[in-house]
Amino acid sequence: MMRTVETGSAAETFNLGRQMGQAAKAGDIFALSGDLGTGKTVFTQGFAEGLGIKEPVTSPTFTILQLYEEGRLPLYHFDLYRISEAEELDEIGCDEYFYGKGVCLVEWAELFPELFPKEAVRIRILKDPGKGTEYRKIQIQRDDPI
Repeated sequence: MMRTVETGSAAETFNLGRQMGQAAKAGDIFALSGDLGTGKTVFTQGFAEGLGIKEPVTSPTFTILQLYEEGRLPLYHFDLYRISEAEELDEIGCDEYFYGKGVCLVEWAELFPELFPKEAVRIRILKDPGKGTEYRKIQIQRDDPI
């Protein structure tokens, strides 16, 4: 199932993330893709708020994984941008997080699509400068039935 949402501001992208965070369940995996500056981290910040996380959420580019455990579910926020091979994720035990009691949200998921199970929700964020600098087209694909 594919759904497309268009947003016209960072606030709208944040709000979509918040709505999806409110609906997230333990064991959910969200695979985010999109170019630099498309709003993956803004979406993630909204998602975290939807889970009830109050602490600041930043991109974990230099640490690969940030853990946020104060919400109704733990959030495991990955950033694969600086990963050169999938084995690096095995070293930090990504399966423990993917199949754990929290929610995984992975930025730059397009770099290692083979890591994600079929039931992962794939979210692609696209810009279209012709529609404005803050316009985003967000494609949400879920292969399993909701």
